[in-house]
Amino acid sequence: MRRVVTVVDYGRSNLLSVQRALEHCGAEVRFAKSAAELDGARFLVLPGVGAFADGMAALNAAHMTEPLRRLARDGVPLLGICLGMQLLFDWGEEGGRTEGLGLLAGSVVPLPARTAAGETLKAPHIGWSALELSGAALESIREALPRAGEVYFVHGYHARPADARDTVAEIVYGGHALCAAVRRENVAGFQFHPEKSGETGLALLRAVLSAGS
Repeated sequence: MRRVVTVVDYGRSNLLSVQRALEHCGAEVRFAKSAAELDGARFLVLPGVGAFADGMAALNAAHMTEPLRRLARDGVPLLGICLGMQLLFDWGEEGGRTEGLGLLAGSVVPLPARTAAGETLKAPHIGWSALELSGAALESIREALPRAGEVYFVHGYHARPADARDTVAEIVYGGHALCAAVRRENVAGFQFHPEKSGETGLALLRAVLSAGS
């Protein structure tokens, strides 16, 4: 039986590429544009591009903030992608300090202004970077990652989990170790775009989908 995935449609993402990637991984994709359409979800994907404050404003306007919190706290697997991962945290600075979903402890702050060597660091970070897995990485992700390589990023802000054990993978950018993937129980997130990361991204999507079975 194909896994049914509910993708949260709050007007802040290119849903077609996410849909195609999920379907390529064997999922049946449904979209939720309202709180009512979240009812009965068995696996949630929260994609997103843009600023933290705008993303939360859109979720609030669609009355989906509390239902998402409730479903995640009830154990429904939830994967955030790019901005969607950032919104999982307590608060973010982009667009003014804004409360997030609060499913993961921590904050979302600007990328470092300078490299570890003191040079100006380009922001946003756009391009390919290699993931370095932490001890918290799922075995399914460890098995998936060696089959490919780098993943694709577009971001000017990064997450700082309050608990280092929530960090699944990091990248090194400008000599700084930055959180690239997170997981706590049924809540997970990718700062990168798996749907734009070729076979590596698809392998990691499959790993998360299977882990949420």
